[in-house]
Amino acid sequence: MAIIPDKKSWIWVLDRTCPECGFTASEIAYEDIPQLLLDNAEGWQSVLERPDAAERPNESTWSPLEYAAHVRDLCNVYRMRLLLMVDTDGAEFADWDQDATAVAERYGEQDPARVAADLLDEAEATADAFAAVELQDRSRRGLRSDGSTFTVESLARYFMHDAAHHLWDVRLR
Repeated sequence: MAIIPDKKSWIWVLDRTCPECGFTASEIAYEDIPQLLLDNAEGWQSVLERPDAAERPNESTWSPLEYAAHVRDLCNVYRMRLLLMVDTDGAEFADWDQDATAVAERYGEQDPARVAADLLDEAEATADAFAAVELQDRSRRGLRSDGSTFTVESLARYFMHDAAHHLWDVRLR
């Protein structure tokens, strides 16, 4: 059975605690995002060392390896969005189909050690990009194709929830 794409909007996590993972985006200081991201990437290292990292818990749920590859790519996507927003206030984001990417890039067949290393690299580059944003630029806006508007600060918090939630997703596997 194929993975069923998650089509719901998660924008609400900016205003209230996620009932699943417990992440409260509104309580995260922007200045803490880079270190939180690096800590998250470090957390994936032990997950990817598990002998069963490439095994799905069921046919319709990603394996820890697939989640980790997604978070690696998520870092890149959000870094590009951040840079676009800093360059152009009101920038529009291209759509990213994470499920199509997972299939096209064969997340489940990638080498866990390579994904672990690449995730650390992508997280570091993304943490550096968020850390480099000047205070006056944190209110710059970006627009998603579904009409959702982010500031640099809300984008950082939204992104951090995504990465944290996926590490929570694999916590018991």
